[in-house]
Amino acid sequence: MLHQFNVKGFAGLQEELKSGRPPALNEIIIGNINSDLRNNPRNFGYSQNLWDGKLLSHHVEKVYQVKLGVRQCQRLFNKLGFRLRKPRPLIAKADEAAQIDFKKTSGSIGK
Repeated sequence: MLHQFNVKGFAGLQEELKSGRPPALNEIIIGNINSDLRNNPRNFGYSQNLWDGKLLSHHVEKVYQVKLGVRQCQRLFNKLGFRLRKPRPLIAKADEAAQIDFKKTSGSIGK
């Protein structure tokens, strides 16, 4: 740094742009992934109903031949404006009237 300052003055103290690692995904692939995420995973032959980081990682490697970690895929969800959604379990033979009645009465407990 001192040598750069002596040679170039204050301009020598500015850091030069560093190229770094090139991105694994270009804008075209990101657009395609965005489109894929708007479809049900079952449309691509997967057994899940919702996308998650693990499934997206597998999908990107299978379709686009790009290996991404699960955490990178979670960041990609965020970048594309998606949020984590988990399915709520449903009881197969639940009585709908009993559920409605429970919701009405459980809200008043402790008031």
